[in-house]
Amino acid sequence: MPSNTAQKLAKGQKEISVSEFFEKNRQILGFDSPVKSLIMGVKEAVDNALDACEEAQILPEVVVKIDKIDQKEYRVTVEDNGPGIVSTSMPNVFGRLLYGSRFHAVRQSRGQQGIGISATIMYGQITTGKAATARSKVEGAEAAKEIDIIIDTKKNAPILLREDYVPWNEKEHGTRVEFYMNGRYVTGKQSVLEYLRQTAIVNPHATITFIDPEGKRFNFERATEQMPPLSKEIKPHPDGIELGTLMNMIKATKERNLAKFLQNDFNRISERVAREICTAAALPETTRPSNLTLESSKQLLEGIGKVKIMAPQVDCLSPIGGNLIRKGLKHVLMDVKPEFYAPPVSREPKVHTGNPFLVEVGIVYGGDLPSDQPVQILRFANRVPLLYQQGACVVTKAIESTDWRRYGLEQRGGSGIPFGPAIILVHVASTKIPFTSEAKEAIASVPAIQEEISLALKACGRSLKTHLNKKERKSKTRSKFEIVQVIIPLMAEKTAKIVGKPVPDLRGTLTKIMNVVWIDDSVTYEKKRHRVKVQIYNYTPKQQRFKVHTVLPKGCLDLGSCSLQPSEVKEDEKITWQLPKIASTDLYELSFDLKGLDQDAYSETEVYVSGINPVDVMGADPLPGDWDLEGVNFTEVEAPVAEKAEDEEDEPDYDESGEELNDE
Repeated sequence: MPSNTAQKLAKGQKEISVSEFFEKNRQILGFDSPVKSLIMGVKEAVDNALDACEEAQILPEVVVKIDKIDQKEYRVTVEDNGPGIVSTSMPNVFGRLLYGSRFHAVRQSRGQQGIGISATIMYGQITTGKAATARSKVEGAEAAKEIDIIIDTKKNAPILLREDYVPWNEKEHGTRVEFYMNGRYVTGKQSVLEYLRQTAIVNPHATITFIDPEGKRFNFERATEQMPPLSKEIKPHPDGIELGTLMNMIKATKERNLAKFLQNDFNRISERVAREICTAAALPETTRPSNLTLESSKQLLEGIGKVKIMAPQVDCLSPIGGNLIRKGLKHVLMDVKPEFYAPPVSREPKVHTGNPFLVEVGIVYGGDLPSDQPVQILRFANRVPLLYQQGACVVTKAIESTDWRRYGLEQRGGSGIPFGPAIILVHVASTKIPFTSEAKEAIASVPAIQEEISLALKACGRSLKTHLNKKERKSKTRSKFEIVQVIIPLMAEKTAKIVGKPVPDLRGTLTKIMNVVWIDDSVTYEKKRHRVKVQIYNYTPKQQRFKVHTVLPKGCLDLGSCSLQPSEVKEDEKITWQLPKIASTDLYELSFDLKGLDQDAYSETEVYVSGINPVDVMGADPLPGDWDLEGVNFTEVEAPVAEKAEDEEDEPDYDESGEELNDE
């Protein structure tokens, strides 16, 4: 009886087509609700359009149009100005799942699996029974190739219902895809419009036009003509590679000895490093890879872990960059007018399971952003917005585990999403993003990625805290400062006039009220230059002499414009000025120009001081123990007071009437 049952079961077993599998499990691809399905359809087409344009180094112009057919059905049209698709490839691109050119390439791209647009067409076919129409024209072609296509899900193969060549004179090259699908159009945080808005933030080089079902047009104009760096394909990096992957590479290699295999099939392994790995693994360099057993493969993996290997090169990734993150945020968030854009932080590339990745973080604060709600989190993976499954994403977990109270945001209980008028942007760029599912809605909780996000969040949070501290200190002291500068001198002048006596010397009174060195900085943009002024008011009873420090964008300081030449300029543009003696109640102004920066690239100067007790300074932070400004805790011990030179004399102290006090 058991054998008969086994035979019956064996007869019922057959191969399952990948498209048939996803047809019955479409929720895995993100088509699990009417609202999300419409967003996913737009997302897959737009991602393909942006990828194609960037690979051809064409500034993208993408048009998205949604028409409502009936209560459930919509027609989605996405058009781009990319290089086009050759006519012979069109059926497979739009009609076969797991067909693409990027799956095996170790480089950053939005699409990799070859599922997206064909799965969208399949979903539309399932829900409406209608074919999709694709049109594409390559440069130099007289006409565009146009096809009507459906998918044979049993065979995972395209079926062409019509193919023709049509005139498309308004386009030199480009692609347009039109498909029907059941869905529901909504507005709000999880909508097509929000997806396109966020896409515009991290793709400031793209022009995106959206026409909604009511015919309303939304234009996201490009904020820069600068194309993102084109990512280059590399070999897998050995750091973090897993045993099974290593054994598969050993089977597939064409190299005849172990040293050459390591050198030519991996990234960042030179001849010297390959020899070191073989020595650490106790395996001869001449070992044939095909002769490696399970045990010797384990030895090789352990040997790789013992040798220091250079980090992967960055050219396989296409980070947004701090300047373009700021530009994208400012361009799209003009309506909320934030008061502060923290300098975006880009971490150095790291490796997870042989795949390089890097993290970028930006924080926007204030303006018209709501202060009584959780901060808005913008999550991106390879420049693609992640709108769903926020709670399951490593980005959210990193944000929740950060103590935001240290950086000026409200966080009940010291964990969870903070409250405050802020937007936190996190972008993870990688040759292979470890998504939680094929829907690509959340990044898996990989410890290495979470740690990098946490470090970048803290670095950006420190910039926010510096801004808030400066704002709070200035706010508290502003009224006192105005009294000192305006009201008290005016009162003294009028009182002296009434009683018929000369105006008294108020220096003693002023220093008693203030007893602080007040530092105020400002930045203006004129004639393609940033003009920076740092004003130092000495409202202490004694003369002061100390150093002022700042960090400026590399290569931008115009030394000829400096009112005082720096005493030290480090290679990474850490600038130091040794100020002259500033007498009690005197004002000293330090000024300089920055050249070669976009207007939005520099808006606030971070000023640090040394050689003076930081308790006596308002408007600047104490110089950190070292110049690693991204890794410093600004709640440091007080800096030592500068020692007086032997020939330096104290300024006299004054009593309230202005008379000089005698120490005796």
